[in-house]
Amino acid sequence: MIPPIARRFVAGETPAEVLEHARRLRERNVRSIINLLGEHYRDPEPAAEDAATYRQLVADVAGADVGACISVKPSQIGLGVDAETFEENLGDVVAAAEREGVFVWIDMEDHTTTDDTIDAFERFVTEHPEMGLCVQANLKRTREDLERLVASPGKIRLVKGAYDEPREIALKGRPAVNEAYREHLEYLFREYDGTVAVGSHDPAMIDRAIELHGEYGTDFEIQMLMGVREDAQVELAREYPVYQYVPYGDRWFSYFYRRVMERKENLVFALRAVAGV
Repeated sequence: MIPPIARRFVAGETPAEVLEHARRLRERNVRSIINLLGEHYRDPEPAAEDAATYRQLVADVAGADVGACISVKPSQIGLGVDAETFEENLGDVVAAAEREGVFVWIDMEDHTTTDDTIDAFERFVTEHPEMGLCVQANLKRTREDLERLVASPGKIRLVKGAYDEPREIALKGRPAVNEAYREHLEYLFREYDGTVAVGSHDPAMIDRAIELHGEYGTDFEIQMLMGVREDAQVELAREYPVYQYVPYGDRWFSYFYRRVMERKENLVFALRAVAGV
């Protein structure tokens, strides 16, 4: 049984539970980005197993007709083994998704995975444009990455960044990260022909994205986590495309513990979400 504090952030342990959650969201005009919990595999067998589960999930999502897409973590489907294993498994998932008409997001993990993740996205998105990639505003390299990525089709999700990265490669402190987020957001709305996904719960950033959409006309969507500002998600969905990132699976404890404990800010964030603040 998933305890209440974790259940707020995790949709359940089975595909049936997560699809039911997605169905309820769709009734409120919010779409889902479904993520199977699991990451940091060092052996090829569990990576291959999760890739196979994702292929089945793609079929389940397509059959359920709930307007959902999927999101995979590179270290979950083989990057912890090697880049070749990752790209092979990702290719199988993407091919299955293309057959079923399901959009695929690639999550971004810590800085050690950034180059391989971008390389894989660029390799597949030209032939399979129903794909998106996450980038993190707190990394000092992100502007250069965006200058490279705006030539790609698909979608780009901009988040502030949840990993506690080394000071020499990452911005520290909320003001610096917020400033970088605003700068990167404007760059994407100005330069990108694809869809900008605003991955933020910060009302100021969402308001800024709406202003930039009015100025540049760039397609955009708003993405938030399950369990955080859900009333705001429904309210925003009355006017704009809104997606909720929905994790599920039996590895919920490690996901919840790591996300909450890896940074002090995450613990405060989780407690505030539970309190409804």
